[in-house]
Amino acid sequence: MNINALNELGKQETSLNLFSIQIEKLIIDEHAVEMLLDYVSKKSYRTIKLITDANIWNLYGQDLVKRFNQDHLLPTTIIAENKQGDVVADERAIMQALLETPNEVDVFIALGSGTIHDITRIASYKMKVPFISVPTAPSVDGFNSMGAPLIINEHKVTYQTQAPIALFAPLAWLKDAPKEMIAAGFGDMLGKITSLADWTFGHLSANEPYSEIVANMTRHALNRCLDSLPLLMSHDEKGIKILMESLVESGLAMLMLGQSHPASGGEHHLSHYWEMDFIKQNKKQVLHGTKVAIATLAIIEYYKKNMNTLIENDEMDESSQKEIEKLIAKFPDPKLLKRWIEEIGGKTSIADISVSPNLFEESLSHAHTIRNRYTMLRYINENKK
Repeated sequence: MNINALNELGKQETSLNLFSIQIEKLIIDEHAVEMLLDYVSKKSYRTIKLITDANIWNLYGQDLVKRFNQDHLLPTTIIAENKQGDVVADERAIMQALLETPNEVDVFIALGSGTIHDITRIASYKMKVPFISVPTAPSVDGFNSMGAPLIINEHKVTYQTQAPIALFAPLAWLKDAPKEMIAAGFGDMLGKITSLADWTFGHLSANEPYSEIVANMTRHALNRCLDSLPLLMSHDEKGIKILMESLVESGLAMLMLGQSHPASGGEHHLSHYWEMDFIKQNKKQVLHGTKVAIATLAIIEYYKKNMNTLIENDEMDESSQKEIEKLIAKFPDPKLLKRWIEEIGGKTSIADISVSPNLFEESLSHAHTIRNRYTMLRYINENKK
């Protein structure tokens, strides 16, 4: 992905001002670790704060630290698990990262998956220093975005902070990631099917800011991911790389907009609602993309079921109503999506992730209140007869 070309493309947007992408390196390669070491050396960083978890520390962290030269200091924080055995981006984890970071830190490295990145993102932002992204699984699209979704007082809140200064994703690590994490990354991409439709709906009915350039970037990322499905199902390295590139491109789209609208709609709101309930009930967490995949299947059926309510919308003119009708009609068959997810190794039902029928029904009625965003889920709930 050519950052300069994307920034030039962004300048062509006339409906609103897009943000310039300031990421210096985006590397998804078998030699990513060597390129990371070279990058850090050329930047003359001395004190490098590494944030990771116990599993990734044992798999990759210890070896990575040994490969830095002796001029570098690498104080490391291994984020503690909660009582359920989860690493959660909450007040406790953020405080641990900040308290264990020396004042003279030059840069942070996030070594791990999405949660580790969220903790590192907010900690580095508060310390007013950059961070480098080193993903170890193609599991989410937030590695290179500005948003840090955090659990604060048991509530999911996203803070706009900073994107990484660079991203280095070792291809061998991505390919060796657990199948469920690869399936979660695919699930997070499937969520763009409904998030893009929700964003269009919000723009047409509530005049939410919209960029066709950003929407096309997200759509391109989704289509590339879907086109590589046979490779992904066979766990081919090329398919894993395309999945990671798709996740990164989706993250870049959010970064240009400065918000998560293109990548996060009603399906993400269901996912967040379930996550918060799990925390309140002291239940073990489920991978973000796994929840999003299941929520996407549910949201497609829910929007189709409520199509008449959605298109009989006085806030839209006839042309806009027809556009929304076409978008919903074009949704893929959930049965087909379910088969894809299962063939990659993912879960597809609320029972698979211990979401009760009562919680599911509750989330359909209340999850839209999590974000101030005009999704179809919100419209349906605010216009029930």
